[in-house]
Amino acid sequence: MRWHRELFRFYWRLKSKRKQNKPKIPPETVDLIRKMAKENQLWVAERIRGELLKLGIRVCKRTVQKYLPKVRESPSSSQTWATFVKNHVADIWACDFTVVNDWLFRPWYILVMMELKTRRIVHSGVTNSPTDEWTAQQLREATSWGKGPKYLLHDRDSKYASHFSAVAAGSGIKELRTPYRAPRANGVCERFMGSLRRECLDHTLILHSRHLTRVVREYTNYFNQERPHQGISQRIPDHYDQPASNPTGNISSRAILGGLHHHYFRITNLH
Repeated sequence: MRWHRELFRFYWRLKSKRKQNKPKIPPETVDLIRKMAKENQLWVAERIRGELLKLGIRVCKRTVQKYLPKVRESPSSSQTWATFVKNHVADIWACDFTVVNDWLFRPWYILVMMELKTRRIVHSGVTNSPTDEWTAQQLREATSWGKGPKYLLHDRDSKYASHFSAVAAGSGIKELRTPYRAPRANGVCERFMGSLRRECLDHTLILHSRHLTRVVREYTNYFNQERPHQGISQRIPDHYDQPASNPTGNISSRAILGGLHHHYFRITNLH
């Protein structure tokens, strides 16, 4: 009787199998649903369904829910930090400190201010005593002639105190302090600090403050004028708005920082 019991199980397995009457949606529609969910964290299934209907794609709400990520952050009425920075990147400068030791192990502090949209370094300074007054003076020098950002992004270090805030307010700048427990909130400027160390300071024996100032200035000039940046599609910060060209001529090079880096360019033949 064993064969009969196995046949009976097989019979009911076929009978209980759910019929797939509904046609499957095309793979490109699935990809579009997932793309909308990824790019619009505030959108729920019904909102995505409405957007699909606008494009002439008819699916039910349960179908949209099926292809949404299993774990999504709950929708919030407030704008996320990353979205705010992305929307206002043209109006934001960022600043940050790093420290380096000279050959006598004396600490020197480097302050850098960066324009986020173009990644251009607008100002840098070196000191062994980064007080609030000194930091305020650096901001005053960076925003001379009425040039300055709408927002200035920095961390919650005590170096940005009352004098610094007074200079920012007098220049019409609104301070943006990074959120608590958000180490990547000022990631663009901190990445430059990492590049400054890896590509320059880790290979240079610093003698004194004037030497460090000269090294930092030469590297920032190289960074602004000649070094392509991945964050802006391999464009150069000082030539951010210039279209790509196809120059001709022989290729030459110029040493940067004593040969630590090189700038390559074409020499056009003038007849």
